[in-house]
Amino acid sequence: QVQLVESGGGLAQAGGSLKLSCAAVGSTFRIRNMAWYRQPPGKQRELVALWASDKTTTYADSVKGRFTISRDYAKRMAFLQMDSLKPEDTGVYFCFVDISVEGNYWGQGTQVTVSS
Repeated sequence: QVQLVESGGGLAQAGGSLKLSCAAVGSTFRIRNMAWYRQPPGKQRELVALWASDKTTTYADSVKGRFTISRDYAKRMAFLQMDSLKPEDTGVYFCFVDISVEGNYWGQGTQVTVSS
């Protein structure tokens, strides 16, 4: 059974940094896409960053130049380095994984709170 284990959320001050991690366990099938989404308070879930199967990356306009997504293929992990954090980055961050044969999976979510 596939599980996504997230870590790294927490509280940061505006201008600070946090790094999120996501590990896909319980599967040996090829991971195609890995992404991070977030859900701000009272708003819908939105894409933050995507690492596609062709190794291209996509970022939401609001985080370009501040956030960096990366992958460790051997460890089946994805990371989101978040720098120059802003209060509007506050929300629950979810890891998303698209695994060949097995389908799509979501992490349990990790809270990120940025204080001004």
